[in-house]
Amino acid sequence: MFRIGIVGTGVMGGFHAASWARTPAEVVGVLSLDRDQAQAVANYVNCQVYDDLDALIHDVDVIDVCTPTDTHHEIVLRAAAAGKQIVCEKPLARTYTEGREIIEACEKAGVKLLVGQVVRFFPEYALAKSVVEAGKIGQVGVIRLKRVGFQPSRNPNWFADFDRSGGVILDLMIHDFDYARWVAGDVESVFARNVRSNQANTMDDYCLAILKHKSGAISHVEGAWAYPAPLFRTALEIAGDGGLIEHPAGSSVPLEIHLDQLPDGSRPNPGVPTSPLLDDPYVLEIQHFYEILSGANIPLRITGADALAALQIALAAVQSAQTGKRVKIEEVA
Repeated sequence: MFRIGIVGTGVMGGFHAASWARTPAEVVGVLSLDRDQAQAVANYVNCQVYDDLDALIHDVDVIDVCTPTDTHHEIVLRAAAAGKQIVCEKPLARTYTEGREIIEACEKAGVKLLVGQVVRFFPEYALAKSVVEAGKIGQVGVIRLKRVGFQPSRNPNWFADFDRSGGVILDLMIHDFDYARWVAGDVESVFARNVRSNQANTMDDYCLAILKHKSGAISHVEGAWAYPAPLFRTALEIAGDGGLIEHPAGSSVPLEIHLDQLPDGSRPNPGVPTSPLLDDPYVLEIQHFYEILSGANIPLRITGADALAALQIALAAVQSAQTGKRVKIEEVA
């Protein structure tokens, strides 16, 4: 049985704790700057609240990092140096250099690095990926992805500090940057535009990014922290030369697949949806990580290199939004 230590007990820390409880692993400790919040999570999973990171690292097999983005680098390096397996929430790091150093440290220590790019575990997104892989819609040409919600609010609100969070592009849109790359392959360049409703606010309210993939595909990625709470909407559309996949925003239908023709050559009935998919993606993600840690002979759905590539795309989008110019991925280092 693996002993898990969770650093950070905000929303993601709570999700991870509840998800670990659905595996044979044991959460033995949590650590947070917010003691009351930490105690609430500890009570839920029946574990100890720690005040010292090194003590928590010493007592566990796996460190699960759910802290603000700019703190990932230090925590992961300390845990890796102690030979602990690592689970790290997205984004992998705040800068590309820090992300690369995280991967190098884990490789040097011989420990696994499991990054929480959870959209890969959303059943409808994973199903769409499998439909593409099966060649059912032909060659992918255009991907449209949308992820829009309300402005995060924490006390203190580290999301509002661009230097810490990277804003809506790095914190929110990185989900869809990763997914677009997962479906259509490596990205060559990014062009992005952003909008702020209040120029005094350091957070972007809205951003639209266009990714050019090396495969020739184009991805349109829309992200926003502009909706009134508690609204949150996502959508995906993948167009190929043989069909279209849709997951409409606000729809209760997880996925619709429209094919030009069925395998037998006949024309399909339009818009026949798949059955609802109700699995919790956070539980699926942690269960997958548990299987990997247990030595299961299955492919890791998200590698450290994948997480670093998603970070690089997001940083290119930030740079493009700031400069108004298209940014080649190779320019971000």
